[in-house]
Parts: sequence; C-alpha cells; structure tokens
Amino acid sequence: MTLLRAAARLLGAKNAPCIFFAARHASSTSTNLKDVLSNLVPKEQSRIKSFRQQYGNTVIGQVTVEMIYGGMRGMKGLIYETSVLDPDEGIRFRGYSIPECQKLLPKAPGGEEPLPEGLFWLLLTGDIPTAEQVSWVSQEWAKRAALPSHVVTMLDNFPTNLHPMSQLSAAITALNSESNFARAYSEGISRAKYWEFIYEDAMDLIAKLPCIAAKIYRNLYREGSSIGAIDPSLDWSHNFTNMLGYTDPQFIELMRLYLTIHSDHEGGNVSAHTSHLVGSALSDPYLAFAAAMNGLAGPLHGLANQEVLGWLTNLQKELGPDVSDEKLRDFIWNTLNSGRVVPGYGHAVLRKTDPRYTCQREFALKHLPKDPMFRLVAQLYKIVPNVLLEQGKAKNPWPNVDAHSGVLLQYYGMKEMKYYTVLFGISRALGVLAQLIWSRALGFPLERPKSMSTDGVMQLVGVKSG
Repeated sequence: MTLLRAAARLLGAKNAPCIFFAARHASSTSTNLKDVLSNLVPKEQSRIKSFRQQYGNTVIGQVTVEMIYGGMRGMKGLIYETSVLDPDEGIRFRGYSIPECQKLLPKAPGGEEPLPEGLFWLLLTGDIPTAEQVSWVSQEWAKRAALPSHVVTMLDNFPTNLHPMSQLSAAITALNSESNFARAYSEGISRAKYWEFIYEDAMDLIAKLPCIAAKIYRNLYREGSSIGAIDPSLDWSHNFTNMLGYTDPQFIELMRLYLTIHSDHEGGNVSAHTSHLVGSALSDPYLAFAAAMNGLAGPLHGLANQEVLGWLTNLQKELGPDVSDEKLRDFIWNTLNSGRVVPGYGHAVLRKTDPRYTCQREFALKHLPKDPMFRLVAQLYKIVPNVLLEQGKAKNPWPNVDAHSGVLLQYYGMKEMKYYTVLFGISRALGVLAQLIWSRALGFPLERPKSMSTDGVMQLVGVKSG
C-alpha cells in the first residue's frame, strides 16, 4: 500500500479529493533503506507543499477552554506521519492494522510473528518491505551495534538502586558523543541535508539500544555477566534476547511481537510528543529520544505495565488461586469504592479493547493457556468491563496494552517488573525516530504553542476574573 492509499483509507472515500495531488511512488526493490528514502523525500516534500498552498487557511478544528485545562486532549495541533490512533479500530501503522501487520510483514525463518525491522521500514516508507529488505535492515543494525567504551563504563558504574529507565535515559544521552547530526550541524550543513544525518543517528541508536538494555539487565539482575557478541546472521529481536540471556524460541517470538506492537501510538502520547518537541529544537536524536524515555518512565505512561503486574500479583496473593467470579467481582467493586482504579483498563483515546491487548491475548491462548496468571487476566477481561460500565464513570471500560504484557514476560522467566518499561522504550524508538527523520525531511519548525494564564482565558471568553 502506498502513502496515497494509506491516507485515503484513513480519511475515507468522501475525503479522497483532498489528496488528489498525492505523489504516488512505486514500491522500491532496493534493499538500502536510505536510498529508498532519498527517492521518497522529495515527492513527499512536494505533496505537502502543494497541500499547504491550497489548504493552508482551512479551519480544521475548534479549541475549547476544557481542552486547554484538560491536557490539550483532542486538540488537532500536531503532524505525525507514521501512525494514527482510531478510537474504534486502534492503532494503524501507515494505514495497516496490527492484524494486517502480523499477516503481511516478513517473519524470521520458521517464525510466525512480524519482525520489527519490517515495521520500521513500513513506518518510514509506507510500504510493506520484502524479506530481502528486512534482512538488509537486520544486518545494518548488527553492523552499527557496538557501544563506545565511555557508555559501557558509565553503565558499569551506576548504583544498583538506580531505576533501569534512569540508566537507559542517561546512557542514551551519553551516546550524543556519537551524533552525526550534531557534528554536521556544527559544520554548517544545508537544511536540505538534515534528514540524512538524522537518519544515520536514528539507525545507529536503534542498533545500539538492545546492547544498552541488555547491559542494564545483566548488571542489575545477572551479576554483571557479559551480554556476548552480536550475531550478524540473526534478526534484531533474536540478538536482543540472546544478550538478555533468553533462548526459548517462544520468548524470541514474543519479543518480536512485543517490539512491533509497542513501537508507535500516534504523536500525542508523552514519549512521542516529547521526542517531536525536543527534536524540533534541532536537538539530535540521542537527546530527543532520551527526553522521550524520561516521559515514558512516568506511571501514567510506560510504567503502567509494571503497575499492572504488581496489582495482579497482590490480587493473587490476597484471593488465592482459582478465585470465583463472584469474589473477583467483589474485589473489583471494593477497589473502585475505595477511590482506586483498576490498572490496565481504560485509555485516553481508545473506546474498544486495545488491539495490542488482543494480539497478546491470542499469543497467550496459543502458547500458555493454562498459566494461572494468564487465566486471572482472562477472568478479569470477562468481569472488569461490566463492573466499570455499571459504575458509570469510565468512558472506556476495556483493557489496554499494559493489562497483558507483563504476564507474558513473567511466564517466560523475566520477573523483574522494574525492567519492563525498558523493553517498551526499545520498541518505541522505532516509531518516534522514524517520525523524527520525516520531521526534519519536511522541515517542520520549532514547536512553540501559545500559553495563557487563567485570567487571560477568562478575558478571552468574556468572563471577569477575580
């Protein structure tokens, strides 16, 4: 599917005339991703220039006082090319749903789950890659994976009580020493070349992230044992699981799925928006992505998966195994009546079960249907939405991605809950860095929304303050 078809699909047939000027591109047979982008970038620049010239003054939305106070929820104020979140269908990557990506993206030999390398190609180009193109990305990331010695030394010197996400963010920031973009910018490169150096930094950073993450894991939970060497014949996820110390083929498949589905969730979430904002200052990808990881570490964002598993573990201890539906229902009501929430349920945008939850549930039904923790999650899926609907406060009573991911990781032996958000971060790099490349290719400016005081807003709507 080309960018034109993906856009038409998202906008609907009635809006198809709005994109009549979109530049079609033939699916490239080149395996070099940068060469493919070099062909796409001028076409997309021309398409957007034409669109802005024709429709630049068109009003597309309305801003209310509640939106301003409510965290800018629902305000249309950001261009983010790589994915769109539909309230009913869930995330679409360049127009493709998660089930479609699972079906169409290339897989490892003998594997059934999509390779994240293929999703990265899709996010950047809008096209489903061939197996050869995905293999090129795998090999390219393997070549770029080595960490500079100062980053390794820093990781080894971190205290063991420093949260894994803090270690990840600090290490990524320190990798700024390797930035091609920062070096080229200081030498006065043309704006037209920005995206090429951002691309090089993004490829280097994605390649190195599994090594950083594995080093953090080994230092904290495996007595500092070696992560080993990258095998250029293996895919990105397989090398990552090897460095972590996991060799179960099912876990490798789970990691391929996990790193694919957590990669992107349009531009308004904290980590994506942060990388976009910091990148708009022409901070290099290392600085922009480190900032994004500090946002992901918050309990209302990526840290939620850790909170869900902690809650499930406590529930299991309190009620015991094989709890009845009636007892579980009473527990949920007691939780809500005490002013607490049921973690893992509800979403700021989605109004149906998160497709990322659904594909993880399908993985569990296939590979671990009798696992006690999964059975508890499945039981909650049957009970919690109805309780939340009865309570009447939740706009969306359905589970999100965080309600499931920790259970799968724990089943395969990764029981270190504090580490889970690091995995989320490795995956999120694919989406936000793909967008950062396009942001610079399209010349997006410094992001600088106008802020107002409460008195100013009151005056704006004709209310006297005081």
